[in-house]
Amino acid sequence: MTRRKVFSRLEMLEGAKSIGAGAATIALDGAAVCIGNVLSSLIHPVARNPSLAKQSFGYAILGFALTEAIALFAPMMAFLISFIFRSHKKS
Repeated sequence: MTRRKVFSRLEMLEGAKSIGAGAATIALDGAAVCIGNVLSSLIHPVARNPSLAKQSFGYAILGFALTEAIALFAPMMAFLISFIFRSHKKS
């Protein structure tokens, strides 16, 4: 007869934190796709009208910077979940 392992509340909380931190980093995939879309959207107008290259490049850099800023929030949230939100044992 095998015995089932009973997890404590603290162990379950640590597992939930790990799952939450992993889920927070999924946003990095979306940011990578968005950066690809921004740069792709830069290539098409420049190929059609090269005289608008400087203006289009400025907009592309703005889009890239905003997307990268959102991408930096994902690891920040993962670190917050992992290290800041501590689960304390009751004394």
